Amino acid sequence: MNFLIKDKVALVTGANRGIGKAIVESFLQHGARKVYLAVRDIKSTQALCQQYGDKVVTLALDVSDAESIKQAVLLTQDVDVVVNNAGVLEIADPLADNAEVALQHEFDVNVLGLIRIAKAYANTLTSKGSSAFVQLNSVASIKNFTPFTTYSASKAASYSVTQGLKDVFAPKGIQVLSVHPGPIKTDMGDKAGFDVADSVESVSEGIVAALAEGEFHLFPDSVAKHFEGAYQSFADGIINAEQGAE
Repeated sequence: MNFLIKDKVALVTGANRGIGKAIVESFLQHGARKVYLAVRDIKSTQALCQQYGDKVVTLALDVSDAESIKQAVLLTQDVDVVVNNAGVLEIADPLADNAEVALQHEFDVNVLGLIRIAKAYANTLTSKGSSAFVQLNSVASIKNFTPFTTYSASKAASYSVTQGLKDVFAPKGIQVLSVHPGPIKTDMGDKAGFDVADSVESVSEGIVAALAEGEFHLFPDSVAKHFEGAYQSFADGIINAEQGAE
């Protein structure tokens, strides 16, 4: 199963900055007909709207608010590809005073937000015959980084959910892509203290290519590709294998 961005309608959560903004721009550069900018603050997309005109449409959507998602779905029935990019990161090791609060916040957005978005758009994407669902996970989904233990745990959970989505969406003609960036130059990357980070375009352009090639995993940047090399045999033998296969 593969999916070409050209002439398609996309929705990107967290589209106002960082990786989300880069995804919007890459999709449009590769011929997307329209991109919905799904954000909590509709004023935050003014620059994108001025630059791309009627090729982009801003709508209020908070992945932690089921009602806002419901209202957004009603306005976006023409969507062919959903990119769930919105996420949060807290700095908390396993014994940190804020570990429980951090984990609850990250799970609400990074895991339950994914489930909310996937459930809300399942019927819309199924109706297209050929569609796609993209989830921004992380290399932290397969390796715990101690200062970001709660974030790593939330991304491990979202990666597991993404695997389940692949299985339930495949019979419906929905291609699922799990994206696993390493250090990327974004506000979140700055918060994490990354001294060296790849560009957001490494992720956005990688998504376009991976969808066209029908891939499930994308490890887009230089650090992520190091993970991919070590992880590939496990992914091929376990994650990508048919359920019940010997």
